[in-house]
Amino acid sequence: MDKVVDSAAEAVADIPTGASLAVGGFGLCGVPTALIEALLAAGVDELETVSNNCGVDEWGLGMLLSAKRIRRTVGSYVGENKEFERQFLSGELEVELVPQGTLAERLRAGGAGIPAFFTPAGVGTQVAEGGLPWRYDGSGGISLSSPAKEVREFDGAPFVMERAIRCDFALVHARYGDRHGNLVYEKSAQNFNPLCASAGRVTIAEVEELLEPGALDPMDVHTPGIFVQRVVHVPGVEKRIEKRTVSRADA
Repeated sequence: MDKVVDSAAEAVADIPTGASLAVGGFGLCGVPTALIEALLAAGVDELETVSNNCGVDEWGLGMLLSAKRIRRTVGSYVGENKEFERQFLSGELEVELVPQGTLAERLRAGGAGIPAFFTPAGVGTQVAEGGLPWRYDGSGGISLSSPAKEVREFDGAPFVMERAIRCDFALVHARYGDRHGNLVYEKSAQNFNPLCASAGRVTIAEVEELLEPGALDPMDVHTPGIFVQRVVHVPGVEKRIEKRTVSRADA
């Protein structure tokens, strides 16, 4: 029952080249940076990542991106990463952009064992009709685009079918975790972490505070330990502010 491993390096040691990863975080909040850094050091490449965004230049998933370790990424927001833009437009990176709520539900469905679902989001757009650029050819042309999806009518309204997402591994960050893998996230750092945790076949959690079994009130647990295979303690992990805003002294 004790799922604690000694280091982040040990926790990610069996992630192979070409693996798919569901990675928690939103912007720079709740990002499993210790695990990402360990994966970078391990030299694994050709990865497919599923995350709300792909970090920023040189931080979060941006570290793997800058080292050209990511082959394909699925996400909903990429606006804070210049290297992401460069790689996408030059044809070095395959990108599937997904409406944010749809991305969250695709991950949740994967964790719940639901193969697909219907949603109104994207009906009448290229999300449903296909043709969104997934990969450019480096000369301004499109070498790979999204396929059309099934659209079905329910109660007189159209809905598009979206497939669930299930990944080889999931990397998540939690404020508290016990040795059985039960996790509690801190406020908005919860974001995509519970969804990613359930969508991984092997889920690895980095936790700021490691607790003994029984220390967490079951009513407070966000991710039950049944979804988590490994826990690594990362006290004092670095946290960054994406855009620091302060008021004027005379305001």
